[in-house]
Amino acid sequence: MRRRSLLSSLSPRRLLESQIKKLVIGHHNRAGVVLFSDTTLRDGEQMPGATLEPEEKLRIARALGEAGVHSLDAGFPAAGPADVAGIELMCNEVPGVVLTALCRTLKSDVDLAAQALKQQPRIRKGVSLFCGTSPLHREHKLKKSQAEVLDLIADAVAYAADRFAVVSFAAEDATRTEPDFLVQCYATAVECGASTCGLPDTVGVCTPETAAGWVRLLKEQVPGIENCLIAGHFHNDLGLAVANTLAAVQAGATVVQCTVGGIGERAGNASLEEVAVALELNREQYGRTHKLDLAKLAPLGQLVSELTGVPVSPMKPVYGANVWATEAGIHQDGFLKHPDTYLPYRPELVGGPPVHLTLGRHSGRGAVRARLRELNLPDDDAATARVVEGLKTLPKQTPITDDRIRRWAAGED
Repeated sequence: MRRRSLLSSLSPRRLLESQIKKLVIGHHNRAGVVLFSDTTLRDGEQMPGATLEPEEKLRIARALGEAGVHSLDAGFPAAGPADVAGIELMCNEVPGVVLTALCRTLKSDVDLAAQALKQQPRIRKGVSLFCGTSPLHREHKLKKSQAEVLDLIADAVAYAADRFAVVSFAAEDATRTEPDFLVQCYATAVECGASTCGLPDTVGVCTPETAAGWVRLLKEQVPGIENCLIAGHFHNDLGLAVANTLAAVQAGATVVQCTVGGIGERAGNASLEEVAVALELNREQYGRTHKLDLAKLAPLGQLVSELTGVPVSPMKPVYGANVWATEAGIHQDGFLKHPDTYLPYRPELVGGPPVHLTLGRHSGRGAVRARLRELNLPDDDAATARVVEGLKTLPKQTPITDDRIRRWAAGED
């Protein structure tokens, strides 16, 4: 077996490192903690128009570290000098976080990663290897047989494991790969030294049920998988990336790979902040904890939007403008009586702004009275009624200014 020959060739120091790594991974798997692995700086940046300069990547990396992510997919060294510069800039600048570099199953890619990460402590750096495994990828992209793909995986993972303590392997297009062959791919990677098995839904075709099924397949059929972390990596082509990630967690995945704001190829990736808040609010269901500082999430989302130039939809969960604004009279009335009547969680949980009661056609008397008091204006029934009537008859998209409210309240407009 390849793995046995690898172990027999290890020096005493490397053998000790392998044993320690096994103990650490076993602890992670038993602890019930979901580890967040962020790929905003690599997979997210691949989104058309979202290119980041190395200094901008460092700003985001520091913010991610402060938010409590476990690891950062820092870049793809083979993509060019900008990726290498970004990775080099991050080394020793994000305390407590593992930096990884993406690699194809090529020894030259692993060498580039080793060079880019040379300043990072050994226990805080790694490589993420990927190789296409589906029939489409084997036939049209790689032009290789199943046996040849297995050889690629074995050689590259063993080579990487000789140079890095942290080695992740992902079967690209895993969710369109024959199950039996997928098991062989991961078994080969584990045998040759992989410490994480990444499960990518590369074109986002999974549903929550199938996502959970793939995780169970790995847990039940891949020899030695108990000594590895299982990471879910889901794309959002069907709008199910967050749901699929949560299903993978419930099925036993320990690591979730996400991007801030869900940015990424095509329809994007699973959104880090949405997965985190869903886990937080449903701890009883998932039976898992995490180490993220949720109060950092909204500012983090705004930072990524600012630096990538990708606008935030008003309806974006966690930090979209409309999350903390309401115009509906019934909602406004309930909120004034008790905020939790129409909030799933308070804005301070994620570092969001205070709830804003927007005045408009749908507003009721309660919100109008509250606004009149804020402006130190009379809030009697007559003044309130005049403002409500003014709001209902105002032409669409006409600005509602404080001066206009004053004139309505005074009966001047």
